[in-house]
This record gives sequence, structure tokens and C-alpha cells, in this order.
Amino acid sequence: MTSSIPSNEKTIQFVDRLRTEAATPDAPIHTDAPTKETQIIAIYGKGGIGKSFTLANLSYMMAQQGKKVLLIGCDPKSDTTSLLFGGRACPTIIETSSKKKLAGEAVSIGDVCFKRDGVYAMELGGPEVGRGCGGRGIIHGFELLEKLGFHEWGFDYVLLDFLGDVVCGGFGLPIARDMCQKVIVVASNDLQSLYVANNVCSAVEYFRKLGGNVGVAGMVINRDDGTGEAANFATQVGIPVLSTIPANEDIRRKSASYEIIGRPDSVWGPMFAELAENVATSEPMRPKPMTQDALLGLFAAAAVGRDVVLEPATQFDMCGKTDTSKPTLEVVYDEV
Repeated sequence: MTSSIPSNEKTIQFVDRLRTEAATPDAPIHTDAPTKETQIIAIYGKGGIGKSFTLANLSYMMAQQGKKVLLIGCDPKSDTTSLLFGGRACPTIIETSSKKKLAGEAVSIGDVCFKRDGVYAMELGGPEVGRGCGGRGIIHGFELLEKLGFHEWGFDYVLLDFLGDVVCGGFGLPIARDMCQKVIVVASNDLQSLYVANNVCSAVEYFRKLGGNVGVAGMVINRDDGTGEAANFATQVGIPVLSTIPANEDIRRKSASYEIIGRPDSVWGPMFAELAENVATSEPMRPKPMTQDALLGLFAAAAVGRDVVLEPATQFDMCGKTDTSKPTLEVVYDEV
């Protein structure tokens, strides 16, 4: 049976519905303590530093140790679950929600949550490039999770994989709204990743001053080459190093081929077993963020350009060979 409503009227109705939805205020984010004894941990770090690698292997090891673990990817690249599922991307919450809404159907757990060897995992996803705010997508995703009963689920650990070098509100949601108990930063012995780690510590400290309760539980040093800057940073800001993952060709190759190395029978198993223990027992601490100059001081001057002198430009520099300086048009009034 075909609809008697003309297609242009359907379009108008759909647009009106979207406008009504857009004008509806966001529901308040749930900030009460979880009803279960669940550790909710947000992991932050510079893009490409190895958060997803660390979390996929950590969550797998925790599950092998008998823990019930939920891994939530909150990075628009959706690489967290791709590594866990051997390179296969799972449907994201945002994508699934949009399709279900257009079809007039409700989202169920089976549409967005998938399992592998005891690890439960899902991806929030994000908008296509240039078509929306990734942070707003994070907020929308958590709103949907709450409707699905997020705060009543009985997990031992919920691990959130967040992009750390994006500072908009959506990516800072767990810290700003006390949605997690603790934060872990992933970094390496390079200035950019430590700059991001320091920003995360600054965000935690900022919201602690506003009455928040989230703390930094520690740092995972990935691709460690032995130069020591990341470990020195952790000491300076007052957080422990939970694990040091070496810069190793075997690890790099297996990670690139979506192979899980956080297995009890793997040569790297003991390393991830120790990380799992440290993550479980680490206490959320109030960090002491470093100044930019202090952060630069962790590195040799030749490595970061501290010997460079800032020379002010002149109008002549900007205009070329001919100085085109003109008299000011400002009106100067004589004193009466």
C-alpha cells in the first residue's frame, strides 16, 4: 500500500521534525555514581601515540583474567575496536542511531555492542569530515548509552578511548562531568605527546578546582626508546608510570596487522598482565601540570630549538623593498 501523502509534504514534515529535535535542549548528563562497583577509566593521548593499541590489548588481558570489560571507542577514527576485531570495523553508535531514526526504529544493545573472547566493545563514531562536530557526537553518543542503561550495566571495568589533542568540550566530557573515576595518559619520549599529556593534566586540575573528583591514575609510556623524557615528565607532574612498552619491531609489526599481543601465552603477556594490575590498583591523583618552559626543559636545547631568538618583524619586512608606511588616520583632539 502506497502513502497518499505527496513527497514534497513528506520532505516538509521531515524537515520540521529535524528542526523540532534540534531546538530541544540536551538532556542533563548523568553525574551520579555508578550503581555497580565499576571502574570507569578514560584514556587520553596524542593521536597516533598508541592509545587504541594499548587499550585493545589491555582489555583483552583483563578479560582473560576473568574481568568483565567494556571497551568504548570515542575517537572518530574508530580504530579502537578495529584492532580488537582484527581490522574489522563495527557499526558505530552515531551511524546506527541515525539509520534507525530514519527507519522509525529503536536502537538495541545488539545493534551497537559486540564481543570477542569476553571483551565487550562499541564505537561512538563521529560525523563525516566537514559535516559536524566530533565533540557533539561524543555527547550524543553518551546520551544514547544512558538510554540503553549504561549506569546499570554490571561491568568490572569500562575503558574509554579518547583523542587527547582535541580540546573541545565533548572530548573532555568524562573529566568535566565526573563520568569516570580516573584518567590514564599515553605518551612517548617526544614533546608533542607530552604536551598533550600535560594538557590533560591541566584539564583535570582545572575541574578539580571547580569541585570535580576525577584524578590522573598514571601514564603508559609507549614506544620507549630509553631517553627518559616521559618518565621525567611523570615524576614532575606527580603521577606513576603504569607500564613502559618498548619501541620494538615485533610489537610494531603485530600491531600493524591487527594482532592482539596481550594474551597470557604471548611473550608480551606478562607486560600487559602487570599493566592490568597497575590499572586496577592505581589511585586517582591530583596532578601538578608543568609550564610550557618547564616542559621544554625536559629536552635538550638542540632538540626543541630553545636557542632560537624571536626577532620582531617590521613593516618594511612585510611590504618588500619599498616601505609603504602611511601616516595614521587617527583623529587627535587638542586639549581644551
